[in-house]
Amino acid sequence: MIGSIRGLLLERFSEAEKGEVLIETAGIGYRIIVTPTTAVKIGEEGSEVFVYTYHLIREADQALYGFLDRAERICFEALLTAHGVGPSLALAVLGVHGPNELFQVVNNDDISSLCLVPGVGKKTATRLLVELKSVLKMPIEGISIEADNTGIGRSAILEVQEALDGLGYSPEEIRSVLGDLAGDDSSVLLREALQKLAIA
Repeated sequence: MIGSIRGLLLERFSEAEKGEVLIETAGIGYRIIVTPTTAVKIGEEGSEVFVYTYHLIREADQALYGFLDRAERICFEALLTAHGVGPSLALAVLGVHGPNELFQVVNNDDISSLCLVPGVGKKTATRLLVELKSVLKMPIEGISIEADNTGIGRSAILEVQEALDGLGYSPEEIRSVLGDLAGDDSSVLLREALQKLAIA
């Protein structure tokens, strides 16, 4: 089983819901499926990179899933233990919520945040919350909960999601714009999201 890879980043592809990188080590190129965020953050093409991997082996095929840190891989493995969650859905969840945010979502029973993940409705979100509470334990090495003035760590994306929800936008509308947002300033992200919703 392959647990990590260090090598030269030859190519990267990023789509709305998933990404892929090609890393060469010892003359062999490994195609690794990653979140779009990982595809962007991993490094420049031609540079040496390192990813933790999850090696999925099935009857007819094999796939490598890549993560920038151990905490993300641990969350991916925890998601796979949930009923009906395969690698694609687990990666989609991590594409929307990083490990820190995922713990907060589970800890706060935040169904609406889980519904932002493409392919996750209220029923699936409710079931996921119940199942993940038993397997996603803190602290996970590599994850630190940063507290804001409410004592709960928050991300700019979650703040934007809550703001749009408060403005009356549906989960589908919110999901359609949040996938394209990146950054740490929630006011800038909210402005971008509202502009995209106005065009749609």
